[in-house]
Amino acid sequence: MATLTKVKHGSKGGVLGRLRGWPTRFSAYVEGIKREMRLVTWPGRQQVQATTVVVLVTVFVFAFYFGVVDYVLTIGQTELYGYFRVQ
Repeated sequence: MATLTKVKHGSKGGVLGRLRGWPTRFSAYVEGIKREMRLVTWPGRQQVQATTVVVLVTVFVFAFYFGVVDYVLTIGQTELYGYFRVQ
């Protein structure tokens, strides 16, 4: 289990004290990132391809659906405006 290193943000020194402490805080941050990245489980090529296909198919299905809805609403709006048009 990873242990967290506590970095003091003491008020001694004010802004200058915080500026002097940033290299320590930054290196602790980078070390934490490295620790977490070692714990990441990366998907395999087959899983990435499968999920990519699912995403692309879903995008095209929704695009088609919203295209049809837009077309139907456009026709409805045109008919409605035509109904109230003054001649």
